[in-house]
Amino acid sequence: MDFPPCPPSLKPIQHYLKIAQEHDSRDVVVAYWARLYALQIGLKISKQQPDETKLLLSIMDWLETTKKTQLENEAITNEVAAQAHLENYALKLFLYADKQDRESNFGKNVVKAFYSSGVIYDVLQTFGELSEESINNRKYAKWKAAYIHNCLKNGETPMPGPLPEAEDEFGMEGGGNDAGALGGTEMNARPQDSAAADDDDPGPTPIPDPSPSHTPPPTADEVLKNPSKLPSPPVDEEKPGGFEPYVPQAQPSHIYVPPTPVADLQLTPEQIMKAQKYTKFAGTALNFDDVKTAIDNLQKALKLLTTGDDS
Repeated sequence: MDFPPCPPSLKPIQHYLKIAQEHDSRDVVVAYWARLYALQIGLKISKQQPDETKLLLSIMDWLETTKKTQLENEAITNEVAAQAHLENYALKLFLYADKQDRESNFGKNVVKAFYSSGVIYDVLQTFGELSEESINNRKYAKWKAAYIHNCLKNGETPMPGPLPEAEDEFGMEGGGNDAGALGGTEMNARPQDSAAADDDDPGPTPIPDPSPSHTPPPTADEVLKNPSKLPSPPVDEEKPGGFEPYVPQAQPSHIYVPPTPVADLQLTPEQIMKAQKYTKFAGTALNFDDVKTAIDNLQKALKLLTTGDDS
């Protein structure tokens, strides 16, 4: 369906209409709820000008038609299923972008994934207030999309991961060295070669002050308060889902020898929580077919639970 152009007065809904358009042939569920959210906002801010009404009526027609043709799609007819679908989709994009960013694999696909994740977290507000995890992920994703976009635009090399001054702003813990701190949950799906992988990371260095001819990256609050700070996504065609899938890593060739349990071992609450984090990391890695990372984290959890050693 061809929609009328979005008038300047309805600019706040452009991002949602763009996401919907990109997912018409990829994921009709994302397209449906993105347009519904755009309609809800559009109706609130519309001054009932002819061009506004024309666009909003066309969105209504599309939503009605799509709902009739998707009667068997629970993620469109059932809000609980829809919320779960969108949360999973936004999280996949977020994890992909965060993994690539932390490995310094910057590019349009990473900007696009962060951008799309942040916008879809917006759409999730259709179902009520966002969880703390979703709020932090949305804020970080939008800021990171704008930050990487501006760095690439200015010919600068982006800093991987959160910047030191942004740790508290995004709910970071332990100075950003805790792999599970992002968003307040265990969200880091990057491979971990050892328990000390994060300690070996030299960490980000401060960004030099941009020259007067450069555009400084917006802060997270600026991105949230002013959607125009969020860059438009690249127009390059991508694989279905809007992001590149992980490539499973080679399996370890060595034979794993389980650690010898320590008799009468008493674990502290902190050790138990750390073991839980390792198992959650493993589960997240399996969601992306990253078997090596899953095995590494399960082995760390088993070693910690049986010996108390987290070295």
